[in-house]
Amino acid sequence: MKHFTIDEFRCPDCGKAEMNEDFLEALDKARDIAGVPFIITSGFRCKKHNKQVGGKPNSAHLRGLAADIAVQDNKVRFIIVQALLQAGFKRIGIAKKFIHCDMDMTKPYPRIWVY
Repeated sequence: MKHFTIDEFRCPDCGKAEMNEDFLEALDKARDIAGVPFIITSGFRCKKHNKQVGGKPNSAHLRGLAADIAVQDNKVRFIIVQALLQAGFKRIGIAKKFIHCDMDMTKPYPRIWVY
């Protein structure tokens, strides 16, 4: 990975970072396109941590197919969403303080939702 270390994706509970390689490559591509830092606030999650943070029982985070990226303002939010789309992401969730992206093709796509 050019822009990330695996430590950025570690579960804070169990310490694992079982991320999907294709997902990480696509995220790295999106970061290249965006030209702004991606601060990962959530990557891999074990079941215990996922439950603690209120994640869905079938969350893509559990399979290393998702990440949440911090956003500080509307301009950066737009830049990141645009880059994710250009990099091929087809599942994006937008919240006030973060953007969720995943590559879980067992779920409906393309989708953009708000929290």
